[in-house]
Amino acid sequence: MKKDAKLVIILLCLVVLIVVVPLFALKGAEFGGSDDAGSVKVEEIQGEYEPWFTPVFETALNGEIPGEVESLLFCVQTGIGVGVIAFLMGRFVERKKHEKSNTIR
Repeated sequence: MKKDAKLVIILLCLVVLIVVVPLFALKGAEFGGSDDAGSVKVEEIQGEYEPWFTPVFETALNGEIPGEVESLLFCVQTGIGVGVIAFLMGRFVERKKHEKSNTIR
């Protein structure tokens, strides 16, 4: 196996550990988000507050998902979006380089 392939495998293992270890290390921890803070503030100001809809995962799981898992899913979604944007930007840059090298010849 090449040195680069080993490095990629090691880094992927580290990423998996960074994602999985906090889920087990902080079992009793509670994390609040801006959605919770916003609904509490609206309830303070207006009185009764009823959300317009229930989140998809809460409906599928018949209950609320833990804050850590919710944050993890948000980070995965962000990572996928950044990956797609970076990939497309890289393609555009390489396309320009390729077109530039073809016009010079």
